Amino acid sequence: MTKEQQKELGRTLWGIADQLRGAMNADDFRDYMLSFLFLRYLSDNYELAANKELGADYPKLEEIDKRSPLAVWYEKNTEDIAEFEKQMRRKVHYVIKSEYLWSSIAELARTQDADLLATLQNGFKYIENESFGDNFQGLFSEINLNSEKLGKNHEDRNAKLCNIISKIAEGIADFSTDSDVLGDAYEYLIGEFAAGSGKKAGEFYTPQQLSNILSEIVTLDSQDPTTGQKKKLNKVLDFACGSGSLLLNVRHKLGANGIGKIYGQESNITTYNLARMNMLLHGVKDSEFEIYHGDSLINDWSLLNEMNPAKKLKVDAVVANPPFSYRWEPNESLSEDFRFKSHGLAPKSAADFAFLLHGFSFLSDEGTMAIILPHGVLFRGGAENRIRTKLLKDGHIDTVIGLPANLFFSTGIPVCILVLKKCKKHDDVLFINASEYFEKGKRQNRLRDGKDGEPNDIKKIVECYQFRTEEVRYSRCVNMREIEKNDFNLNISRYVSTAKPEPIIDLKEVHNDLTSLEEKVLTATKTHNTFLEELGLPALP
Repeated sequence: MTKEQQKELGRTLWGIADQLRGAMNADDFRDYMLSFLFLRYLSDNYELAANKELGADYPKLEEIDKRSPLAVWYEKNTEDIAEFEKQMRRKVHYVIKSEYLWSSIAELARTQDADLLATLQNGFKYIENESFGDNFQGLFSEINLNSEKLGKNHEDRNAKLCNIISKIAEGIADFSTDSDVLGDAYEYLIGEFAAGSGKKAGEFYTPQQLSNILSEIVTLDSQDPTTGQKKKLNKVLDFACGSGSLLLNVRHKLGANGIGKIYGQESNITTYNLARMNMLLHGVKDSEFEIYHGDSLINDWSLLNEMNPAKKLKVDAVVANPPFSYRWEPNESLSEDFRFKSHGLAPKSAADFAFLLHGFSFLSDEGTMAIILPHGVLFRGGAENRIRTKLLKDGHIDTVIGLPANLFFSTGIPVCILVLKKCKKHDDVLFINASEYFEKGKRQNRLRDGKDGEPNDIKKIVECYQFRTEEVRYSRCVNMREIEKNDFNLNISRYVSTAKPEPIIDLKEVHNDLTSLEEKVLTATKTHNTFLEELGLPALP
């Protein structure tokens, strides 16, 4: 399927969502829509694998027969089900009973079956508790099928679900069931729902253009980016992963087998569930990722609290877009926490450096961290200045990238990307001022990607980082002596001048122009006075 067809699928699904949600809040309807799309993917992937596994034994039904072929096989081969499902767990890592497959659910919806709602509820519970080897408890916890938003009573809710599922089934019937295709459609919908959610979108969505920059940076060789992309990353972490799109983008850069294990953490239960669905929907096996629901600042994930150096998690790449200037509650015990002990605690009013230090704690010596933060972290004083100074003196801040304002749904403020390394090759800091390179939009500005002959702002940033190039009014490598003279203030304008040079004025040319104008004025005045004299009127001086 072409990129345009993938976009068309996304637009089709969004059109269905926009048409069906009615008065329902976009965030609420998102949970239903994306869950059904996820069920469609799991089902199609399972049936495709079952077809290969059963071969000639896979039932071939008449076109008028709307039953699932797998449901027919289950009915006729009850003694073989256990062995079949054992094989399927080996092949695709999960099983789904035939009555919970999308094709079965869609048929119940098409026939307006009164059992649809109950079947869906049982199906969601089955997937959470029994489908996978790992427990996916709570995967559909935000999907309230008994909500009055769907209808006042059971019958109304069942009818509403029949309508929604029928429309989705019709809308996507002609599109491929490939994971990349449905995965892209899923991402498209997340973006559209994020746009409709306004400020709430910052909780779970990083704009694709920024995601691309971070992903490109962390997949380049950390010690010598000029050598190009790494072949593999053993472990990748996003401690504020939202819907997981940033982690998936890193995986996309390296291919399906390019990452050993993906780790994510998310405090919002809804987006935590979105992230887990997103991983599976993109073909990431349940054994290849671990997403945890919890608070990164408190660090309540036992995996990240391991004190044994031999067992402590160390990752090759950290990517993050944490909440900007988040208010938190630092306490005395946190001051002794291994993440903050060497640098100090971020102020109560802004946890930006707390997030940064949290992620940096798990970065390996050969790894790269790229994090999106508000510009204030570059120059604010007090505790933040002390943390910034420590990071700079230890040689951990590699690159500072200033971005344009209004790139996010959640805020219009300009942001920056900090690139950090435990062991970096260069003893200077690269400053990139990309704030003037973008396309202005009505709601949001956009970093251009080079399509249709337009400039490629994303490529310019990445290549500047990769080759450490210096360009007037855009980028400069600054030694630590100069940074120290500026009291470790990293405000980009101190190091990369954005002032445009004054035009050179040719005084002789200006004098000649003024003399010529004066002569023209005198000539015009004489002509005008001639007319005034003929009319008997006083002449102009």
